[in-house]
Amino acid sequence: MSQLWNPAKSVLENLPDDIKSKLSFDTKATSTRHVHPGTEPLVPPVTHSSTYLMTSVDDYLRILKESGYIYGRLGTPNSDAVECAINALEEGAGTLVFGSGMAAISAALICFLKAGDHVVCQNPCYSATYDMLDKILAKFGVETSWVPAGCSVEEYRKKIKPNTKLLYGETPCNPKLTILDLQEFGQLGASEEIITIVDGTFASPFCQQSLKFGIDISMHSCTKYLGGHSDLTAGCLTFKKVEHWKMMKRYQSTLGMQLSPHDASLLLRGIKTIHVRMPRHESNAMKIAAFLEKHPKVEFARFPGLESHPQHALAKKQMTCYSGMIAAEIKGGIDGGKAFVENLHLAQLAVSLGGVETLVEHPATMTHGPMIMSDEEREEGGITPGLVRISIGLEDPDDLIRDFQQALDKVKE
Repeated sequence: MSQLWNPAKSVLENLPDDIKSKLSFDTKATSTRHVHPGTEPLVPPVTHSSTYLMTSVDDYLRILKESGYIYGRLGTPNSDAVECAINALEEGAGTLVFGSGMAAISAALICFLKAGDHVVCQNPCYSATYDMLDKILAKFGVETSWVPAGCSVEEYRKKIKPNTKLLYGETPCNPKLTILDLQEFGQLGASEEIITIVDGTFASPFCQQSLKFGIDISMHSCTKYLGGHSDLTAGCLTFKKVEHWKMMKRYQSTLGMQLSPHDASLLLRGIKTIHVRMPRHESNAMKIAAFLEKHPKVEFARFPGLESHPQHALAKKQMTCYSGMIAAEIKGGIDGGKAFVENLHLAQLAVSLGGVETLVEHPATMTHGPMIMSDEEREEGGITPGLVRISIGLEDPDDLIRDFQQALDKVKE
């Protein structure tokens, strides 16, 4: 069959003969473009182009009013493809993808807040979110009130002021694994006409669909479970209302926070296996959490799937899978926590989470450590000295338990 085919053609071959015959080597090197045969690839190709060709000046205005591609900062075929996939999982009105999880969070805060506005947020939360609200936005006149992570939604209600414009939560919480009641949180925002944002990174859309509970904006660091392989950095926002998507699209474009085509392609590939990966993350984590909570050198282990978790019933109500994150308090304080994470062999000491490899970190000295939060701020957030955050991967759980056992043997109480 291929013997019937013809060589690939260039757009230059369609030029008038008097122009084509005079083209220099330089022009051919820079201006040759393939004429696509018309069939559609199964997997969207990575579109590296920074700009897109117009057939007329009117094309530019038409695309601005309707849809299409003009310039990479405004959107690409790859970002559109992965936004469609995430929105299907979240069942929202629309999704936008960003260069990182913090790019998504920062864009949302900048879009929906202005000087004089007030936010209510939980503490602890992701440390960069804390920094953005407590330090950076405070310089621009945005005030934040804090409530304890895992508290009743009634505590959020008590902090609401006439100028409150945003309620922000995480569930499960980074790094303590507390659970926020999504239904009550969504109802509070709706009754007070205040936008609600939930960071569901620790769960992924496979385990938890926040918009179903009335939340306005669902945020995920796609670097984690959505990507799933520790090989990309990305973030996403999915909206319950298309008008919020439209507002955010303008800010995303102007702030230059668009996800690159290459990372969008990797993210789309990762999403295709999330339904296979997440049950294994959960089953591994359940087995390892049960081991940890019974170990004499572990003060407590928090995993939403354990009946010992203080909010297990709530997690069971709003999560379809418990994900793979564990928080454990190692006896011996700072020294105990450090001894544990530094003596592991299979599990790796690194920040981030949600990949196929098991990762551990020590919040009090790393993600929520002295370079990020003061001793008083950590104490207020309940970041205890021996707390370790564990992202369980896809290894054999018995191998991981043996690794954890030998590391705990080296902990001095």
